Amino acid sequence: MDNQFFKNIEKKTGVNMKDILDLANSLQNANFKDENTVRQVVRRVSQIANKPVSKETEDKIVQSIVKDGKQLDLNTISKMINRK
Repeated sequence: MDNQFFKNIEKKTGVNMKDILDLANSLQNANFKDENTVRQVVRRVSQIANKPVSKETEDKIVQSIVKDGKQLDLNTISKMINRK
């Protein structure tokens, strides 16, 4: 994609696109039935988005993904983080 496109997204969101792309690549082979893996992803998204997540919110997200079988995507985690 066009570098200007990414620069515009970074400018609007304050999120480094390299961080997002690195996270997306790490998700490709991750085991989302593993609680520790899911916790690491949630913490990484929180860090990238500069949105602290309480232990309670983290637990709810992890439970939703691991136990309830919710699909894990950045949009789902972002919505859960922003609901707190």
